[in-house]
Amino acid sequence: MTEPANTPATPPPAPTAAPAAKPKAAPKPAAPVATVPPPEPPPPNPLPELALPCTGVHHHLRGLHAEATVSPDQVVFAAEEMDRTGFSLDTITGVDWIAENQMEVIYDYFHSLRNLRVAIRTRVPRDNPDLPTISGVFPGANWHEREAHDFFAIRFAGHPNLTPFLLPEDADYHPLRKDFKL
Repeated sequence: MTEPANTPATPPPAPTAAPAAKPKAAPKPAAPVATVPPPEPPPPNPLPELALPCTGVHHHLRGLHAEATVSPDQVVFAAEEMDRTGFSLDTITGVDWIAENQMEVIYDYFHSLRNLRVAIRTRVPRDNPDLPTISGVFPGANWHEREAHDFFAIRFAGHPNLTPFLLPEDADYHPLRKDFKL
């Protein structure tokens, strides 16, 4: 049979193309390497007149202007130096460095006219935390030393009344020591 002449011929089906491969993602750029600026050099010692090994400290980073580390037998001399130059005692606190078997005592001083803050640090053996009292130089140290004794078992030789201040009178524990257990 013959097709009528006015009927168009159906074109053959187009060949199917293989699916196009997905384009590979461009490699991600390496993350920028954070550059840590070098630490600021310490500022000059603001207290060269002191006979203490003070170093300058960045107040905006640490909240003080200078600090010194002294031996336990020098804490009274350090207190006398601070008093001689017009500093007042702000606080005394302890830090239990249990892994190093040491107790650190930090004396914080301030000078209201010069707007300076100074920390004097010393360390004592944890099993024998004895220091001389500075309450003869700064009478207000009485309360701070009693508190450090209550919470850390630090003894201040020569203290006029090292009785419990915040803990019960019969307390035989020191709750800020790292080995304290309820």
